[in-house]
Amino acid sequence: MRPHEALAAFLEGELAEVNRLIRVRMSSEHAPRIPEVTAHLVEAGGKRLRPMLTLAAARLCGYGGGYHIHLAATVEFIHTATLLHDDVVDESTQRRGRPTANLLWDNKSSVLVGDYLFARSFQLMTETGNMRVLGILSDASATIAEGEVLQLTAAQDLATGEETYLKVVRGKTAALFAAACEVGGVIAGAEEAQVRALRDYGDALGIAFQIADDLLDYRGGAATGKNIGDDFRERKLTLPLIKAVARADGEERAFWERVIEKGCQQEGDLDHALALLTRHGALEATRRDALDWAARARAALAPLPEHPLRDMLGDIADYVVARFA
Repeated sequence: MRPHEALAAFLEGELAEVNRLIRVRMSSEHAPRIPEVTAHLVEAGGKRLRPMLTLAAARLCGYGGGYHIHLAATVEFIHTATLLHDDVVDESTQRRGRPTANLLWDNKSSVLVGDYLFARSFQLMTETGNMRVLGILSDASATIAEGEVLQLTAAQDLATGEETYLKVVRGKTAALFAAACEVGGVIAGAEEAQVRALRDYGDALGIAFQIADDLLDYRGGAATGKNIGDDFRERKLTLPLIKAVARADGEERAFWERVIEKGCQQEGDLDHALALLTRHGALEATRRDALDWAARARAALAPLPEHPLRDMLGDIADYVVARFA
């Protein structure tokens, strides 16, 4: 059994409650397209990793109430809303191995349903009556949007370095991982050191997760539901390319300018890009970075109480990078 499956089995009862709440709250009396679009993505076989982090964090810190269910559903709604918006921005046609909502319906429906889910997420989080939780998830929502806008301006600029890349990743991916873990500790009334540990774990896990995804785009597509080289074709300057550009000579830089900045791609360019990534060790260097962040995530768990869930969270950190091992 893979680590996320083991975690899902441990949290089976609570996860079922989260799924029930999601189905209830994604309904709409007046706009049937909302549950149609939402169900297409929510029920498409996602791992529910982010809401599981919230459930696990709350349980690990000894929570005995029921509001972690609301918060887990909130996290999943925020995540689903960002996916709907991302697919419009990226003009994507495939998500989790299925046609995207914007392809099956249209961009307008995807954007507006995403907005609806954001609104639903805020309704859910306010029901906890915890202002600190509301602040954490509100901040995360703003940070996600900020990260997406930063990526929009930096993704095709060869001047983009690893520092900017990390800001993008911390915004668009790690912010929700960190918040998902942190609110679990907060709703449980955990000590501040434990809440910080959960946030640090989520932050490092989210960074490792995104770096691994960016690497998998050039190493293999089965684990991501994407074709090899999708990021290249979409002219996304992710970490492997940033590392290769930093080591490029004049001729190689001219190639990157043509295919990424100018978007003039020809047959054989992906193969040439892969050869450059290999020549400069960019893929291996990216792999080491992902492993380093996974190790940081595991180490962040040290202040938390000994518990099977703590071990499972450590295994999750290893798993997100083991996908390319």
